[in-house]
Amino acid sequence: MPTRRIMVTRMATITSRTRTTGASIYRSIPNLLTIARLGLAPLIFWAITSGRHPLALILFACAALTDGLDGMLARRFGQTTALGAYLDPIADKILLSGVYLSLALAGSVPWWLVIVIFGRDVFLLASSGVALLFTEFRQFRPSIWGKTSTFIQIVCATAWMAQNAANSTLLHAAAQALVWPAAAATVWSGLHYGWRGLRFVRAH
Repeated sequence: MPTRRIMVTRMATITSRTRTTGASIYRSIPNLLTIARLGLAPLIFWAITSGRHPLALILFACAALTDGLDGMLARRFGQTTALGAYLDPIADKILLSGVYLSLALAGSVPWWLVIVIFGRDVFLLASSGVALLFTEFRQFRPSIWGKTSTFIQIVCATAWMAQNAANSTLLHAAAQALVWPAAAATVWSGLHYGWRGLRFVRAH
C-alpha cells in the first residue's frame, strides 16, 4: 500500500509539472510572436529602401499576422503578461514608424506625413513622461481615436507598399487618397490624447 501511494503521488507530481510546463509554453507564445515582429521590422525597412517591394509587402503581412495572433492567443488562453502589455505596443510603434520612414526614404510617401506621425508620437511620449513625473496617472490606455488613426496609418502604408510592388495606377491613386486621412486622423488623435490628459490634470 505505501508503494502504491508513492507511485500515485509521483504520477500526480509529474502531471502537475506537465500542466505547468504547458501553461508556460502557451504564456510565452504571444511574447515570442511579438519578438518575431520586432525581428521582422529591420528586414521590412531594408526591403523597402532597397527596392524589394514584393518582399517588403510579404514580410509586412507576416508581421501583421503575428500582431493578430499574439493578441488572440493571449486572450484565448488568458495568458496576458506585463511584459507583453509593454512589448506589444512598442513593437507596433517601431514597425509602423519605421515603415513610414522607409517609404519616405524610398520616395513614396511625403516627408511631411512622416513628420506629422513622428511629431504626434514625440508629443505623446513627452506628455506621458510629464504625467509619470508630476501626477499619479499610470493607465495610458489607447483611445478610440488612437486606434482609428493607427488603423488608417496601417491601411495607408499597406496601400503604398502594394502600389510599389504592383506599380498599379489604381493602387497609386488609392494610396495618394489615403495620405490626407492618415494625417488628419493622426493629428486629431494627438489632440484628443492631449485633451484627455489635461482633463485628468484639472480633475486632480
